[in-house]
Amino acid sequence: MAEACTHPLLKITSRKMIKLSSPTPRHQRNLQLSFLDQMLLPISSSPKKSPALFSGPTAASYLIQSLQASLSKALVLFYPLAGRLKTAAFVDCNDEGAHFLEARVNCQRSDLLKVPEHKLLNNLIPEFEPKTVQLALGSVVLIVQVSLFNCGGIAVAASPIHKIGDAGAYYKFTQTWAAIHRGESDQLVIPEFNGASVLPPRELSPPNNLGLIPNQKLTTRRFVFGVTKIESLKTKIGGTHVELVSAIILRSALAASHKSKPETTSSTNVLSQIVSFRNRIVPAVPPNVVGNWFWSVQVAFKLNETELQKLVAKMRKGVTGRRRTDSKAKMDSGWCPSHLERGVSSLRAQSQSNHKNLFLLIDTKHGDGIEVWVTLDEEEMAIFESEEELLSFACANPSAIVNHQSHSRM
Repeated sequence: MAEACTHPLLKITSRKMIKLSSPTPRHQRNLQLSFLDQMLLPISSSPKKSPALFSGPTAASYLIQSLQASLSKALVLFYPLAGRLKTAAFVDCNDEGAHFLEARVNCQRSDLLKVPEHKLLNNLIPEFEPKTVQLALGSVVLIVQVSLFNCGGIAVAASPIHKIGDAGAYYKFTQTWAAIHRGESDQLVIPEFNGASVLPPRELSPPNNLGLIPNQKLTTRRFVFGVTKIESLKTKIGGTHVELVSAIILRSALAASHKSKPETTSSTNVLSQIVSFRNRIVPAVPPNVVGNWFWSVQVAFKLNETELQKLVAKMRKGVTGRRRTDSKAKMDSGWCPSHLERGVSSLRAQSQSNHKNLFLLIDTKHGDGIEVWVTLDEEEMAIFESEEELLSFACANPSAIVNHQSHSRM
């Protein structure tokens, strides 16, 4: 890290609420969340990709004002994001606004991109800022942070709570915000917030902590898998890129766990795969309907089933061969959406996680590989990041400045 990144790295210089450019109609003020929305804890959803980074030493203040103005207009369409979470299954769409932070970063933008470290990137994500946690987390639905670098570059991070929608929903929100900012409002797709009519809420206790381990020393590392070697492996044993990368990560993590704590090694392990079922139920959920349309499918495997081909087969078997299901009929009989057709997707994030044994996948910027952020305890990570099989397919935290294509040719 360059000397420019001295302590303190970041300072919040402004806080404000961004209101809607026009008020929410009275008949839309009460948003009933769906059953799956209800089950999620009110935690923030990390950005689908790392915070958007822009250059421009001039007119930075004008850009921030323009971002605020376009956000105000985007919130008219995504009005629940300007409301407040009242219960596990209810959002008061009261137009109180999104929490907007402006910050100064005491380094160059290139300093963060040369070696992307989660502890530094966390400075650009608003839910890690202590005062923001105190003021906003738990009730404010959307928090935005715009960070200005010494070089004039700008990072924009939007952190909505996960209960309103999944990664796909928030990707549509950022697309809408960007389109309005560019003056392309005539091409917008109008979102709908009627998930509760598809999966009505129920009287249930929410999950306790979703694997949160607050007192354990965890660390997160970034790895980039080039497409060339994954394609070669795919030719030999089949499977998708996601399945193959997941199998390599899982196999390496199990090996690290066994070497670190052999006395606690279990004969049976369980992999939780996140499955999207937006198009797997009847009727299919339209793409403009905002909500959480995923479920966790558990895949159990034994220690003698950790060969890559067997792991891929296990993962595929866990989410294939399922029938399409009438969601309303099944909900009436107490059904949970665990029997679904194949539709694996990965949660997206690029920041420190508080969940052990978690790996998150995203496409590389140029679509020529898969970027994976892995969270393990520190002792296991020290072994994991030296696993020969892992490093034969992936680069450990390469620069984000260069084109990933150079890594895909490894």
